[in-house]
Amino acid sequence: MYTFIPLNLHYVVVATKISLSLFPIQKYMSEKPLILVTNDDGIHAKGLRELVEVIQFFGDVVVISSEIAMSGKSNAITVDQPLRVTPAEKIHDVTTYKSNGTPVDSVKLSFNSLLDRTPDFVVSGINHGANSSISIIYSGTMGAAIEGSLHGVPSIGFSLDDFSPDADFAKAKIIVAKVFQSVQENGLPPFTCLNVNIPKGKPKGIKICRQAHGKWVEEFEKRTDPHGRDYHWLSGYFKNFEEESTETDIYALENNFVSVVPVTIDMTCYKTLDQLKAWKF
Repeated sequence: MYTFIPLNLHYVVVATKISLSLFPIQKYMSEKPLILVTNDDGIHAKGLRELVEVIQFFGDVVVISSEIAMSGKSNAITVDQPLRVTPAEKIHDVTTYKSNGTPVDSVKLSFNSLLDRTPDFVVSGINHGANSSISIIYSGTMGAAIEGSLHGVPSIGFSLDDFSPDADFAKAKIIVAKVFQSVQENGLPPFTCLNVNIPKGKPKGIKICRQAHGKWVEEFEKRTDPHGRDYHWLSGYFKNFEEESTETDIYALENNFVSVVPVTIDMTCYKTLDQLKAWKF
C-alpha cells in the first residue's frame, strides 16, 4: 500500500514496504528536464491545468494544446490545412501555446519546429474520462503519448474515470507525481509508453496490468435537426469480453485501483504471422 503525503502543495509520495520513493524535489529542479504537456480536451480543460500544476515541479514545462476539444482523434494528424500556433495565457506561470491541430500535431510541432530544445518527456492528460481497454485506439490523449514514444522519449497518458468538466483531481495528481517519478527513475523501453487510468475517488493502490479485451458496440441514433435535415448521433456501450479476468485495466478500475498498462506501437499479430507463413498465395 502507498502513503500519499501533500507537502506545501508539492505532492510528495512515500511508498511503504517497497523500494519506491519520490526523488527529492531539489534534484528535479537542478536537472531541469524539458517536459511537454498536452491533452485532447482542449486548452481550457481543468485536467490540463491540474496536470501542469504537478509536472512543473519535475522540470521545465511547456504546454501545447488544441484550441478546442479533440477527444476521439486518436493518432490523427492535420494534412488538409496549415497548422497555426500562437502563444496563450500561461498555465501556472508555464509557457503555453494553442494550435488548431490535433494532440499528435502538438507533439510533432514540439519536436520539429516550435521549440528550441527537444523535450525529454511527453505527458498527456489528465483526460476527463477513462481510456481503458479498446478506448486506447480512439483516444487523443493516448495518441499524443504514443507519438511521444515514436520520438524516442518516455511518454505517459493520464486519464481520470470522471467525465465531469469540474472533476476532483486531488487524488489523481498524487498518482501523476508517483508514476512520473517512477518513469523518470527507471525509464521506458524504446517506442513504449504508459496508459495510466485513475479511478474516481481515493484509489486503493496501483496495479500493473494488461489491456482488457473488449469493444464499443455502436448504436447510432437517427435524428432530425431544426431545419428538417437528418443526422446520426453516436451512442453505444462497452462490451467486456473477459469479465471474470482479474488481470486487466477494466478490473483494476472497477475495483478502485489505478491501472498502468505498457503500450507499444507494434500492432503485429505474431500468432497469425506464423499461420500466414504456411499459406500458399
